[in-house]
Amino acid sequence: MVSLYCQTLQRSCAITAAVYGNFSGPKMQELAVARGKILELLRPDENDKVQTIYATEVFGIIRSISTFRLTGGNRDYLVVGSDSGKIVILEFSPERACFERIHGETYGKSGIRRIVPGQFVSADPRGRALMVSATEKQKLVYILNRDSAARLTISSPLEAHKSSTITFDIVGVDVGFDNPIFAAIEVDAEEVENDQDTNEVLYEKNLVFYELDLGLNHVVRKWADPVDPTSNHLVRVPGGNEGPGGVLVCSENFVVYKNQSHTDVRCALPRRRDLSEEHGLLIIASAVHRQKDLFFIIIQSEFGDLYKVTLQHEEEQVHEVKVRYFDTLPACRSLCILRSGYLFAGSEFGNLGFYQFQGVGEDEDAPMCSSTAFDGGDESVVELQPQPLRNLLHVDDIDSLCPLIDAKLLDLERGAPPTLAALCGRSARSTLRMVQHGLAVTEMAVSELPGNPNAVWTVKRSRSDETDAYIVVSFVNATLVLSIGETVEEVTDSGLKPDTPTLSVALLGEDSIVQVYPNGVFHIRADGRVSEWKAPRGKPIVKATSNARQLAIALAGGELIYFELDAQSTLAEVDKKDTGHEVTCLDLGAVPAGRQRARFLAAGGFDSTIRILSLDPDDCMNVLAVLALPAQAESVAVLSMPVGRAGGAPALFLCIGLHNGVMLRARLDSRSGQLSDTRTRFVGAKPVKVFRVPLGGCEGVLVLSSRSWVVFCLHNTLHVAPLTYQQLEHGCSFASEHCPEGLVAIASTTLRILALEKLGDTFNSDSMPLRYTPRHLVRHSVSGNIVLIESDHNAYSEEEKAQLYQAAGISPPLPAGTVLPEDDEADGMLMEANVGVPRAGPGKWASCIRVVSPVERQTLCVLELSDNEAAVSLACVPMRERNGETMLVVGTVKDMTLHPRTLSAAFLHVYQFTDNNATIELVHKTQVEDVPSAIAPFGGRLLVGVGKTLRIYDMGQKKLLRKAELKALPTMIQSVHVLSASRIVVGDLAESFHFISYKRSENQLSIFADDISPRWLTCATPLDINTLVGGDKFGNIYICRLPQEVSDDVDDAQLLSATAGREGAALNGAPSKAEEIAQFHIGETVTSLQKVTLGPGCSEVILYTTLLGGIGALLPITHKDDLEFLTALEMHMRQEAAPLCGRDQLFFRSSYFPVKGVVDGDYLQLFNGLSHDEQKSISDELDRTPAEISKKLEELATRVI
Repeated sequence: MVSLYCQTLQRSCAITAAVYGNFSGPKMQELAVARGKILELLRPDENDKVQTIYATEVFGIIRSISTFRLTGGNRDYLVVGSDSGKIVILEFSPERACFERIHGETYGKSGIRRIVPGQFVSADPRGRALMVSATEKQKLVYILNRDSAARLTISSPLEAHKSSTITFDIVGVDVGFDNPIFAAIEVDAEEVENDQDTNEVLYEKNLVFYELDLGLNHVVRKWADPVDPTSNHLVRVPGGNEGPGGVLVCSENFVVYKNQSHTDVRCALPRRRDLSEEHGLLIIASAVHRQKDLFFIIIQSEFGDLYKVTLQHEEEQVHEVKVRYFDTLPACRSLCILRSGYLFAGSEFGNLGFYQFQGVGEDEDAPMCSSTAFDGGDESVVELQPQPLRNLLHVDDIDSLCPLIDAKLLDLERGAPPTLAALCGRSARSTLRMVQHGLAVTEMAVSELPGNPNAVWTVKRSRSDETDAYIVVSFVNATLVLSIGETVEEVTDSGLKPDTPTLSVALLGEDSIVQVYPNGVFHIRADGRVSEWKAPRGKPIVKATSNARQLAIALAGGELIYFELDAQSTLAEVDKKDTGHEVTCLDLGAVPAGRQRARFLAAGGFDSTIRILSLDPDDCMNVLAVLALPAQAESVAVLSMPVGRAGGAPALFLCIGLHNGVMLRARLDSRSGQLSDTRTRFVGAKPVKVFRVPLGGCEGVLVLSSRSWVVFCLHNTLHVAPLTYQQLEHGCSFASEHCPEGLVAIASTTLRILALEKLGDTFNSDSMPLRYTPRHLVRHSVSGNIVLIESDHNAYSEEEKAQLYQAAGISPPLPAGTVLPEDDEADGMLMEANVGVPRAGPGKWASCIRVVSPVERQTLCVLELSDNEAAVSLACVPMRERNGETMLVVGTVKDMTLHPRTLSAAFLHVYQFTDNNATIELVHKTQVEDVPSAIAPFGGRLLVGVGKTLRIYDMGQKKLLRKAELKALPTMIQSVHVLSASRIVVGDLAESFHFISYKRSENQLSIFADDISPRWLTCATPLDINTLVGGDKFGNIYICRLPQEVSDDVDDAQLLSATAGREGAALNGAPSKAEEIAQFHIGETVTSLQKVTLGPGCSEVILYTTLLGGIGALLPITHKDDLEFLTALEMHMRQEAAPLCGRDQLFFRSSYFPVKGVVDGDYLQLFNGLSHDEQKSISDELDRTPAEISKKLEELATRVI
């Protein structure tokens, strides 16, 4: 039986919904965002960078979110509509730093169903009620109130159902403190008709107001008024003392202000000049900005253009609606305006944007439409031309891989971690991302040094300074001192000894500096006075460590000497101890707040031990604990980190770098000095050096080996992450005005100043812009280059776009990837990635083939396809007819429409690699009758899935030669996998896997087995000759295995005879069935699967990616004890830690098929966030300690990556 451990490596990147509120405090500017099954809280910091404050998986699909604030309250609650069948109200707890569920009321079945509420959620602006609506029929209203203890209460649901009613949008109407009203756009499905002549669907949409009578606790359908059939979006207009109330109904090409007892006020939308008259203009997102005497509305069209909507009104009477062009951004799912003057743009595709308002759109030159012109009969179209940002300033990007279409793991350099080449984005925002595990490093400065340095430190002039004053670099026989200012320059008046190597330099006391060198200790005071302690003759100092008030040194031979600052700020010797062996490393922790000294000294010796010595005056230099090590200690660091529940006391840790490339971490008891909970991690092939540095606002560790790592605490969780940077040899903290939390490090003969900006990211990526939406990629085995195909439907080619812009008299925007000049002229340039591209209509395609060097990160060749052809598949195929030369085969379609799918022709293009494999050249192309959706090499020949037919082709002089075919597949071939010379597996679009045997002697293909369940396949990869793993479009991953007895009998003629031709397909199945030995619901459409190893010392895993940008892995569980433990832990977690939104974790993972053979690692990781009592309860049931459980989970994570 197969057993797997599923772990998410990177959470989903796409934003499905976002709302603004004050969740953690009264004046905190925050955003709650839903990313499919992930709920996050974001907050901009003082540098205008958006930081993730909290993130959790809800083990369900978030359908909608909204906020409300009770009357008189100063914080917002979050309402979540999900697939749990419950209305969930969350409150952010600042003490625990997480969202807590305070209400979870069941109203329907679980799952996403059209008649179960949760698709739409909206709250009354005054926080008195909220409405939860389904797509069809059901609407529920809940009354919100407080009890005597000022806690939120929620009433029983009040029904506002109406059968056969389809809802498009709902919003709470601002009516002040009158009875709450909710507006909805509805269609009565019973009244929908089809025109017999044109077959056009005829229906009437209505704007319906539902009123909640607070006195009678009853909901009535108060008012209904017809709206345009294209209406799709509602915007709440501020009411009460701030505005006229009512709603703005957004329809195709115009917006309408509507309210009860008020005439409609209609205003057209400015349209792009290159937009055809037949194409309507829809509004997809909106945001409202409110001040005491001012409000305006920002709406966005499907092309990304922002419009500012203002209403001229007197009290509740609106006289005029104005719509003015504001700016252009990529199309968004959500827009949020923060009171601090920022706009959050949750883009549909690509990176998310954060912008600062530079203006409020009062430019009189901007295209504008007015309702008065519309009422006066003026129906002329107001045209606009997208402009560079005028009113908004782009201040931050939030990386997003959504949509992640395909991915391949590449080994680019020997010994280096692998790189994931990912195809992301859509249309002009498409990119090829080279994704690497680790934190991105920003290189602030690089300077050459006069020789090979061996250590570096930074020193402040005074303890109260926020920035460092000096960088001290030690060489074999000298010390170099550099001052930090506008530039970094060498100084000679620092007081430090320049003619000797330095072992340690630090700020001592408030303003004195201590320099430790082999022959002594040099203490330099701020007033220039100097004192020196000389080492005994024949016993030089070999190691040294210090903090604000203490100094410890180790002499040759193993003697330790301990110093402290006395009341006169003089460095006084306190005690000494002979360890009996040479000391390899020393460290003192920082002095705790409110204390005079650090209590512990850690010392490592040549006997492969670490000793913890007491520094208390009563038992000074006594050994408190000894830890035996598997190898000699190279370095050690004592640090304090706030790990665990928020608000708890920081914990002490000991990080030890070993000579064998392993980093060891142990918990240090702050009272007894005992060491426990020891954990190890292999970090490189060289001896490990550890350095204590500030990271993320608290102490962290820089770990240097053949690869650089950092250990830090974020959101009360300890993280260990590699740096995506070259090998470093020594490092320390660096603080300047422009880089308050940086690093200074030595690499060979250079000094480097570095910054780490996004500590929470598991991966970082380099981005290469693409021309069209990428579809697939392969790697050329000889050169290592990547070949990918790009295709866009409803698009113009580059040449056609240029002609279109010229005909319209429009200055064309710059294509993606254009390097902008670094001057003011760049502000006036438009990029296609921001403003989009013209749409050509159905059946029109633009496509190209691209060759990319993944090492140099540059495009080597781009071949544009002509004649309305679009590339749909590709493969690199060694051809036996050309002596094994690897050819590129690309499947294309011509004039294809999608619904229904039709095409005028399809082709197989064969290209040869030229110019040292950097370019491609067409050899010939072969026409086929259906879509060539899958291609694979097969023993020097070519396997092609053409529609429902599987064919074998051989290379010919003028075209490909058909050698064999099988027409028995049910729907459409999605993938082809060659398991051996005689066994092929075909993935059908809607019918899962089909196992096919090839008899070379008879040149015959025959189906001998298929899957037991129909699956809408999106991707697959073989695990062995009998086993495949597949992903479907509903978010499931499953493993399909051929029974061994069937595999052994494949060559039996009787077994294969049933499906030798079309007759077998008519019998609706193969003679044998494969087994599904594992099944797991991911919750997002899976786009790629690979069997890979993610790093040195890691286990082989199944790596998967999802459409929303998620990355995860399935790790085989090889030991029975581990499987029993993890299964038991998962069972107890279900009882103790219910998911946040009320969805049962087991039911969620079994959404389509019962979960089988997979342990949910994401769910088990929640154990570390439980309270101590909850952890203790679970661990007692399992006869373990909480530390042992946490250690086992960390070990599993380390085996993955």
